[in-house]
Amino acid sequence: MFKTIINAFKVKEIRTKIFITLLLLAVYRFGCWLPVPGINFDAFSAEVSGQSFLELLSAISGGALANGAFFALGVSPYINASIIMQLLTMAIPRLERLSHEGNEGRKKISRYTRIAGLILALVQAIAITVSFSSSGAINAELFGSTGTTVFAYITVVSMLVAGAMLTIWIGERITEVGIGNGLSLLIFVGIIASAGTALLNSLTSVFGTDGNIDNIWTILIFITALIIIFGLVVFMDLAERKIPVQYAKQIKGRKMYGGQNTNIPLKISGLGVMPIIFATSIVLFPQLLMSFFWPTSDFYYWYASNLGSDSWIYNIVVALLIVFFSYFYAQMAFNPEEVSRNIQQNGGFIPGIRAGKPTTDYLKKISSRVTLFGAIFLAFVFVVPALIFKGIDSSNTLVSAFSATGILIVVSVALEFDKQLEAQMLMRNYRGFLK
Repeated sequence: MFKTIINAFKVKEIRTKIFITLLLLAVYRFGCWLPVPGINFDAFSAEVSGQSFLELLSAISGGALANGAFFALGVSPYINASIIMQLLTMAIPRLERLSHEGNEGRKKISRYTRIAGLILALVQAIAITVSFSSSGAINAELFGSTGTTVFAYITVVSMLVAGAMLTIWIGERITEVGIGNGLSLLIFVGIIASAGTALLNSLTSVFGTDGNIDNIWTILIFITALIIIFGLVVFMDLAERKIPVQYAKQIKGRKMYGGQNTNIPLKISGLGVMPIIFATSIVLFPQLLMSFFWPTSDFYYWYASNLGSDSWIYNIVVALLIVFFSYFYAQMAFNPEEVSRNIQQNGGFIPGIRAGKPTTDYLKKISSRVTLFGAIFLAFVFVVPALIFKGIDSSNTLVSAFSATGILIVVSVALEFDKQLEAQMLMRNYRGFLK
């Protein structure tokens, strides 16, 4: 990967794209520390630190939510809108037809996704502002003698929504004029920033003025375990099941087509982090709602103690939901009937399998096996590393920064970034050859 980056800097076009990407990422990180007027930082940060779901969102945004910054909402409204649009595409025939209309259809779906992201950002900003106001996180006195509570609420909500939409714009500009995958890179940078801050604080506790040198062994063991887990995730992320496909020779006019051998790659971890996001959201979202509207109810305390992120029941329930949503999301990502039909229409076949329904059944069987193995892997990565990290670092300082979701996102985005650079350098070589 480092060799690819070095070679990319030797190409002027790609070097310019990298500098544009770095500039936009720097603007994003500046917005993650730019305070929103009317927010009491200490009270706002205390409210976020008490909610597991909000802590996860804060880690993804690079601590912007805990800082009460302009980009506090980050890309989470747009990501949620994208998930909703994917589900609606399967349920609404009109959206399904749009998804098959090429570039124009994708543009319309992207426009609908932005509108849904704006609505979700507005709802999320209002919920956070109203629920945090009881603890003094929203303070009208910060606007001076002319400030009122309503004015403070409107200002904070407007700033948070504007920050969320500007974050989406930055991500889209990185995709268009930068290296690509803008929203993924924003999440990547946010997670790296949160992890770096947590690691720096831990090192300060060791080598600082009042530090304890004995804690260095905890950090070294933690880093060693982290490297091993990263290696395992990278290995599984690159693993794939290849289904061989042969295409028969076809003579059209004076030319012969086909006669080639290829394969259909099914990645073991092709589901990404979506099953984990679905599972954790379903378990933690009710607790988040109750903390907003019924923070003193008995049911809230029971739910927090039995299904909170520190309980065994939480890990078991989330692991089971990860397996369930893995199969659910696999049906969205891979359609055996459509793949079988495309193979048959192009004169191809799987060796030893007849075309038509036998090919569809074979693809379903292989996809089911790969999905099961990938689901078990995701459940393992979600539960086991968290337990190992908690056993190593009982203070929970580093554990919250290095979550399973963050590790999977960092690995997948880094590998995709490497592929993007290689693809752009390859395209440049092709253009040079044609000239």
